Order: sequence, then structure tokens, then C-alpha cells
Amino acid sequence: MRDRRTGMTSSFVYSVIGSLHDIGTSPSLDATRDGHEAAVSYVELLFDLIYVFAIIQVSHFLLEHLSLLGAAQALLLWFAVWLGWQYSGWMTNWFDPDTTPIRLVLFVTMALALMMAAALPEAFGDRGLIFAGCFAAMQVGRSLFILLSLRGHALADLTANYQRILGWACIGAVFWLAGGLVEGPTRLVLWALAVACEYVSPMFGFRLPGLGRSYTRHWTIEGGHLIERCALFMIIALGETILITGATLAGADTWSGGTLLAFGVAFLETVAMWWVYFHIAIRDASRVITESDDPGRIGAYFHYVHVIILGSVILCAVGSELVIAHPVGHLTTTVTSVLLAGPMAFLAGMAIYKFVVYGRPPLSHLVGLLLMPTLLIPLTVAHSALLLQGASAVLLLGVGTWEMLSRQGALRI
Repeated sequence: MRDRRTGMTSSFVYSVIGSLHDIGTSPSLDATRDGHEAAVSYVELLFDLIYVFAIIQVSHFLLEHLSLLGAAQALLLWFAVWLGWQYSGWMTNWFDPDTTPIRLVLFVTMALALMMAAALPEAFGDRGLIFAGCFAAMQVGRSLFILLSLRGHALADLTANYQRILGWACIGAVFWLAGGLVEGPTRLVLWALAVACEYVSPMFGFRLPGLGRSYTRHWTIEGGHLIERCALFMIIALGETILITGATLAGADTWSGGTLLAFGVAFLETVAMWWVYFHIAIRDASRVITESDDPGRIGAYFHYVHVIILGSVILCAVGSELVIAHPVGHLTTTVTSVLLAGPMAFLAGMAIYKFVVYGRPPLSHLVGLLLMPTLLIPLTVAHSALLLQGASAVLLLGVGTWEMLSRQGALRI
């Protein structure tokens, strides 16, 4: 019986090793997707669940560190969360996530991302090195695995691209680990440099001495898959606002009229953000990438701007929790900043997003951006957080309605 179990174990080990070897020698390495019929795989959906937890951790970190320094720290942590997801998203766009080797990469990445998210609340404290180590291992390990697997495969452009990605991941890892070993402002500066390495380097083709640069026209991507992945992450972010809204209401000592009204306003703001994001442009974004003569460039633009859009949704979630918890409390400068910055950053991000899709930002979004500070800042004299969030939610709904009517031809301005 023992020999039988040993034989079964050996067979399993050999099958895994064989599948790892196959990635570099079989045609299944290429992701066989169609831009018009792209479907996100189940393993990608499982992967995204890690980021439900990560987003909650980021929002809670900001809630507990409501200051300029805390905002800067939360911003860096959010960029780290996004970059880990973004580079994994590109991998599953290029390579079939339903192959065993890519699934194994995703599982390992999930474990590292989960540990990184667990360490996030103390990333600028005692667990900074754990946070940095998980991120560095995730970024370097993924790129190294793909690069080694591409040996002998007829994908020269992609191989060269991953060489440069690995180079920048290693440079970023040095800053991440160095930051984890120090404390205070030095950690913040080193981690900001690390984020810049991996967020900015694609804008310059991952240029490195001796390796040259990559060109987006060589990035053969599936637009439908990329847009669907970004849209699902948006659902995760909006879901986090719903979780916070419900949890804050459930934890309220009394369900006063102000508390219930704040709950309704928070829900309305979430619906408004969904409307502005999903109702119009999402249907055209995939087509724009598919029909572009440089789909890689358009896809990169979408990822650049989504870090703004999704970050603003997290900020709105924080604002909702503050308002529901204290609907009629004194409106502090910090709360005002959160309630103004969230919707304004969201509209700015969506204006850029739709500029990429349609070649110009919608007039509704530009007017909304102008009205946000013009109308909302004077409302701060009323010292009502509920009034301020309610007005921003109505403005977002107005922007979405205006765009819908203008696209349908019912409103021509």
C-alpha cells in the first residue's frame, strides 16, 4: 500500500514538472483569445478575490491615518496593490490562464498578495519588510518564470519585453527591500521610487541600457479580455463601498433619520459611479482596442488611468463611512478633503478614460469637474458632511444622465 501511495505521489510530481516544462515548448503558451468574445477564466476570478481583501485593507488604513502623511502612505500602498494586479493581468492576457503552469503562477502570486495585504496595515510599521518582500517576490518571480519559460519559443518580441520588465522589477525590488529595512520618511521616499520604477517604466517602453526599449505595437493583446478584467476590478471596488456602507450602518448605535439618510446618499453615490463607468463607454472600449493599429498602447492607457478611477472609488468609500458614522457632526477640513477629492478624482479619471475611447472627453464630465468645487466648496459653510456628499452624488448622477441622453441623441449640446 505504501509503495502504491509512493508511486501515485511520484506520478503527480512528474506530471507537474512535465506541465512546467510544456509551457516553454508547446504552442499552448500563447493565449488563444478573441477580442470580441473574451471571457475571464475561473482562476482569474479566484485571483481577484484576494484584491477584495486588499482594497478593504487600503481603505481601513486611510480611515485610521486621516492626515497628509497618512494619505501619502495610503496612496503608495494602493499603487503597490494595483501594480501587483496589473502585471498579473497583462500576463493572463498574453498567456492562457487555463494552462497548468500559468495557474500555478497565479496561485503563488495569490499567496504572496494575500500575505502582502495582511501586512498592509503595519506596512509603515513593524511589517514593512514583509510587505516589501512579498511584493518584490511577486513581481520578480512572475517575470522570471515567464522569461525562463519563453526560452526556445518563437516569441522574440515578448521575450525581449519580459527581459526589460524583469530588469525594472529587480530595480524596484531593491528600493522596496531597502525601504523595508529603514523607517520613517526614508521608507516613504524609497517606496515612492519603487512604485515609479514599475508604474512609469512602461511609459518609456521599459527602456534599459543594453536591452533597448519595448514598443507597444509589438504587444498583441486581446481588448475584450483586458476591458473585462478592469471592469471586474471596478465591481470589486464598488462592492467594497457597499460592504462599508452596510457594515457602518449595522454598527451604528441608533438608526436615526440622519444615519438612514446618510446610508441612502452613500448608496446613491455608489450607483452613480457605476452608471458613469458602465453605462456607455464600457461597450465601446473593447472595440477601440481591437480596431486600433496599436492595441498595446491603448491597453496601457487604460491601465494607467484605472489606478486613478479605482483609487477614487476607495476614497469615496472612506467618505461614506465617515458620513454614516457622523451624519450631523462637525465638518472638519480632513472630512471635507475626502468628500471633495473622491468624486473629483473619479470624474477626472473617467474623463481621461473616455478621452482614450472617443478621442475627446465628454462635455458632461468637464462641466461636472467644474461644478464640483464651484458648488460644493460653498456648501462647506453649512458644516454638514451629509449635505456635501449628497450634493456630490446628485452631481455624479447628473453627469451620467447628461452623457446617456447626449449619446442617445436626445440631448445635443
